[in-house]
Amino acid sequence: MNWRYVCKLDDLPVLGARVLERGETEGGNVAMFRNDQNVVFALLDKCPHKGGPLSQGIVFGERVACPLHNWTIELESGDAVHPDVGCTARFAVKIDNGDVFVDLP
Repeated sequence: MNWRYVCKLDDLPVLGARVLERGETEGGNVAMFRNDQNVVFALLDKCPHKGGPLSQGIVFGERVACPLHNWTIELESGDAVHPDVGCTARFAVKIDNGDVFVDLP
């Protein structure tokens, strides 16, 4: 695994997101989300519908609503919620002593 330090858990807003910037040659930006249960998720920062920035969406439970067309995306899997169809890439996350890491290929 290729763990990359992102931030302190306390620097990631509850029910919010933070963007890990990567160039297009690296695969694009990664959105890091924290829900109200302090679970952290990482998805490619592109909605599978029209490429909207998921990091600007509303986090609720283990889902995020895309800010462009309100598609709902599962944070655990990156899958769009029925009736919508599509998927965005997800990345493994670990928290170690309050530090957040993401596994980037």
